Amino acid sequence: MTMINTVLDQIQRMDKDELNRVVAAVKSQRTYLARTTTRKLMVGDIVGFDARTRGYITGRVVKVNPKTVLVKDSTTGTQWKVSAALLEPASIGG
Repeated sequence: MTMINTVLDQIQRMDKDELNRVVAAVKSQRTYLARTTTRKLMVGDIVGFDARTRGYITGRVVKVNPKTVLVKDSTTGTQWKVSAALLEPASIGG
């Protein structure tokens, strides 16, 4: 059994209080990852993200907030407020 299967199996056996502790730990880890990413970004950086139904969006960083980043789409000019955890560096010329 892989580690993720073990974790999922343990989640199935948890009561309400234990589940709340797991949810809090997941939220805390997501916040940590987002803030770690935002520390690496600067205004003007070119980044990309998957906008699911709209495809892959490439744009330039306009503003960096603690958890989110404002990205201006390079093709349409639309501004997107994106969770920093979803962003990845894009190739130059995007």
